[in-house]
Amino acid sequence: MQPLTKAVIPVAGYGPRLLPATKTIPKGMLPVVDRPVLQYVVEEAAAAGLRDVLMITGRHTQPIEDHFDRNAELEQALRRTGDPHLLAELQRPERLATVHYLRQDTRQGLGHAVLRAEHHIGDEPFAVLLGDDLIDAGSPLLPDMIKTQQRYGGCVLALTPAAPHESFAHGRATTLRARTDGTLPIADLVEGPRPAGAPGGYAVIGRYVLSPEVFAALRAAPPGRDGEIQLTDALAAMARSGTPVHGVLHTGRRHDTADPENCLRTAIQFACERPDLGPSLRTWLDHYVRHEMPRG
Repeated sequence: MQPLTKAVIPVAGYGPRLLPATKTIPKGMLPVVDRPVLQYVVEEAAAAGLRDVLMITGRHTQPIEDHFDRNAELEQALRRTGDPHLLAELQRPERLATVHYLRQDTRQGLGHAVLRAEHHIGDEPFAVLLGDDLIDAGSPLLPDMIKTQQRYGGCVLALTPAAPHESFAHGRATTLRARTDGTLPIADLVEGPRPAGAPGGYAVIGRYVLSPEVFAALRAAPPGRDGEIQLTDALAAMARSGTPVHGVLHTGRRHDTADPENCLRTAIQFACERPDLGPSLRTWLDHYVRHEMPRG
């Protein structure tokens, strides 16, 4: 088996649920405390050994490239002020991985974004990470998915127990009996089913480890939901045709950044758990809820 070294991160979406904030700021650049969402995602990839990162960009995503590039002028200013900690934090994004960028000229779905990566990926297995999901660093998911792909081949999806109210937002997987190592062979997939017709008990979340055969499946996939090329549809076709598709169940913490309420919850949780911010923030929150929060 070829080792995995490459990750693809689609970042071309406008983030309509986060408007008007995303009118001029890419969704992935919205902060969770003091780092943008995308930095957490790249940190996760790098921690799993994926240090060759391709971002599929759009017309409004230049700030992403700036964030993962060097800013010599700002570095010099921080050296003059004598703040080594802040200087190290400034330099951290550029040192996480080698980041490449490829424009998605038209938005035709996640499958189309992944297909744009074919030339960069070649014939190697690779990971796809979506910024709507932040996986808690204390319960890493990608290493388990990579091990599964290396052991069984084919494609690997991250699964979580499906919540009925989320069935239209996530693909659903129909699985076979779990193996002794806990991995789940996938028999079929449906992209964003309505609650009444949602199959299976597991939802697909935003982490994938894919074999290069997925590119042929994407080219053959007809337009699916919303007239777009859906990655889930291509993976379903692979599973039905006998290509191994596996599920790894994520039982750790996952943070949602796709809408304002969940973005706020994620930021509050991250801040409360930081040793430099948590104690004072938790005290303030407790006081606010008890004494200052408007009622009714």
